[in-house]
Amino acid sequence: MKTCSERYQIGAELPWEPAGEGVRRQIMGYDGQLMIVKVHFEKGAVGSLHEHYHSQATYVASGKFELNIGGEKKVLVQGDGYYVAPDELHGCVCLEEGVLIDVFSPHRADFLKK
Repeated sequence: MKTCSERYQIGAELPWEPAGEGVRRQIMGYDGQLMIVKVHFEKGAVGSLHEHYHSQATYVASGKFELNIGGEKKVLVQGDGYYVAPDELHGCVCLEEGVLIDVFSPHRADFLKK
């Protein structure tokens, strides 16, 4: 497995990977300590409740999402953001088509092709 991304990521040249029904993602950049991922959601798509040992901070680039973090629900729109602590249960429902920009530390090795 490669230990870091290329220096530059050109969105139009990067592949989109399926990440669930109505969800796809682009790996934008990473090394062992950090990863940034662009995630596109169709309206009604669900990011199922899950947890992972990574710290996560996310920026809502577009759209409208109902987040559930640790059982607390909140609706977020473009310009908002959120933080998920390691091992905290979280997920979302996309209310209006949009894009989330996820940042993980350390990187999500499970997102990288072997």
